Amino acid sequence: MRVAVVGGGTGGLCLAHGLVRAGVEVAVYERSRTRTERLQGYRVHIDPHGAAALHECLPSDAWQRFLATTGESAHEFAFVTEQLRELAVMREPDAADPANAHHSVSRISLHQVLSTGLDGILWHDKEFVRYEPGPKGVTLHFADGTTADADLVIGADGANSRVRAQLLPHARRVDTGIVVIAGKYPVSGDFGRFTAGPNYVLPPPGAGMFTTPHLFPQVAVNDETAAVDPVLFENTGSYVMWGYGARARRFPSGLSELDGGGLRETVLELTRGWHPDLVCLVEESPDGSVSRLPILTSIPVKPWEPGPVSLLGDAVHSMTPFRGIGANTALRDAQLLCRKLSAGGDVRVAVGEYEREMRKYGFKAVRTSARSAEQFVSESRLGRVATRGMFRAMGAVAKLRG
Repeated sequence: MRVAVVGGGTGGLCLAHGLVRAGVEVAVYERSRTRTERLQGYRVHIDPHGAAALHECLPSDAWQRFLATTGESAHEFAFVTEQLRELAVMREPDAADPANAHHSVSRISLHQVLSTGLDGILWHDKEFVRYEPGPKGVTLHFADGTTADADLVIGADGANSRVRAQLLPHARRVDTGIVVIAGKYPVSGDFGRFTAGPNYVLPPPGAGMFTTPHLFPQVAVNDETAAVDPVLFENTGSYVMWGYGARARRFPSGLSELDGGGLRETVLELTRGWHPDLVCLVEESPDGSVSRLPILTSIPVKPWEPGPVSLLGDAVHSMTPFRGIGANTALRDAQLLCRKLSAGGDVRVAVGEYEREMRKYGFKAVRTSARSAEQFVSESRLGRVATRGMFRAMGAVAKLRG
């Protein structure tokens, strides 16, 4: 069996490693011309689902390298007001097994780990154009005029997937009408609540903010992209990532034309009167680290007939970032599909079983994430008061248990 993976992102590369370990012939085709093109500079949260998938699919040396590049574990998750008054602080102990734990990792570090050890398997500068089914498999066509043949094609080419556009032309992504402006505040020591763990900030109705630390106890990886952009691509220094979100209409017109400095000033204006530490977090973030993120989500589609082409990750169930589960769901896809394909038997049956399970948990994650996005920017005053009250009650219960 020859498997072709279109897209060298988190899910596609994890799948490739798993298939290699299972003895399955696999090739990954990535449109980027080099390994360092279009890398993203923010951190990603790996939950126990994602950690288990990485542990199962990666060879042991790559798994250990992943662990070596993760930030320090955060043990607290707090819900606070815009004046940093604590509503609830949830604490959880360290997991005994790293494969069943939460991890903070730079997206760049994760990509470096996943793209290593795939010589002769990962092919760059291969922009997918279309596929063509045939009696003996599927032929992939690339923008450079070349082709490749496979028995099974997996579209792991992200939210704007060309594989999905051909396989499921009726599948859609929609704009939620929410915009997030995100940035990175470099830290070199303790910064109170911001370095203790993630924070969900509940200001007055109409907006929301989150902060999350990515802290290194020591230098972890020398990042070859640092010379390109020492702020966005800085990969070994500790920082606090923040994101301010609201419906697009609450932002001034021309937001898409602003550079990082302009976006930062916009957030400062919208957070006027908030706690000085929150203001400092935004004010001291370098221009190059601040960016605008329109929030889109996929619309769940009905089951389709399994065949020699399937989908994985954002290519099928793109979701909002408000639950931090997109990358983990893609890793879960990779783990599940690898298990099904390496078990032997009819490939189409294996793909059908994978798709049936993936649709269930994948689109559930889409719906859950969409609800979280709506709650994040809720414009209901009564709803925001009720939410604050709920978290205060949770905090009181947590203190009693502690």
